[in-house]
Amino acid sequence: MIRVIPRSALERTLVPSRVIEAMRDALIAQARGECQTPMPMHLEVPAESAEVHIKSSYHRGGKYFVLKAASTFPGNLARGLSTGSGMMLLCSAETGEPVALLDDGGHLTDVRTAAVTAMVVRELGRRDTVLGILGTGIQARLQAAWHAQVLDLKEIWIWGRTPERVEQCRQDLSAWKVHVAESPAEVTRHCCLIVTVTASRTPLLKAADIQPGTHVSAVGSDSAGKQELDPEILRGAELVLVDSLAQCAKLGELQHAPETSAVEIGAFCQSPRSVSGITVADFTGLGVEDLFISELCVLCASVAEKQ
Repeated sequence: MIRVIPRSALERTLVPSRVIEAMRDALIAQARGECQTPMPMHLEVPAESAEVHIKSSYHRGGKYFVLKAASTFPGNLARGLSTGSGMMLLCSAETGEPVALLDDGGHLTDVRTAAVTAMVVRELGRRDTVLGILGTGIQARLQAAWHAQVLDLKEIWIWGRTPERVEQCRQDLSAWKVHVAESPAEVTRHCCLIVTVTASRTPLLKAADIQPGTHVSAVGSDSAGKQELDPEILRGAELVLVDSLAQCAKLGELQHAPETSAVEIGAFCQSPRSVSGITVADFTGLGVEDLFISELCVLCASVAEKQ
């Protein structure tokens, strides 16, 4: 019988340090060529301006493979519902049978996205105490929380298009000193660590505005046509990291600067180097991240049940 694990149980078992290490392991395994991680399937629901991402992965020699669906329905705000939803299905790599349904409502996708972003900041050896965030959704809140796991975070600058959502986000981040910026450019004047978590299709950050030594994590561009960064930022960066060269070339910021030389994050984790110039990390979200976090959750849930 398939095991169903609700979001409440999953949240109880998530230990930040273990999730961050799992994301590092996932991207190293991917970079080594140990995983089958097909390109995502994207479905659009035009009537709702919605999108559904379907991802999968198998780690060679592993016990499981994963199938994940995560959706974003912006109209749910007016319905009093979460804009994000989804689930992960862990299946036996021996028989193909479903083993566990992680009924997370999209939460694990949100968590692994923020965790892998924070992991890269740690691997780069950043010591920032101020974080800039473009975007005011759930990912903005999670980025703050997970960056605080690897940094001594003191202040946050946020920017968003909708004043009401900006204010709610500011209140939700009250654990830190929060400043509201009037523009993305204002964020760059105060921050050398910036995360972009929007659904923009036009650049929000300009190369001329970026301070020397800044690191930008571009999270929002995960589909063809999406774009948050001026391509000149990538072209002028000392180091561009990507979760997947193939995936970012089609879905990430790299699609707008295809000639840019980039390094996969998993490869960088195995051979890190000191960087003093501008750095960019392009995240499109990989099925292997879903595999590793779902395996971790099932393991932790099993241990908790035995205690």
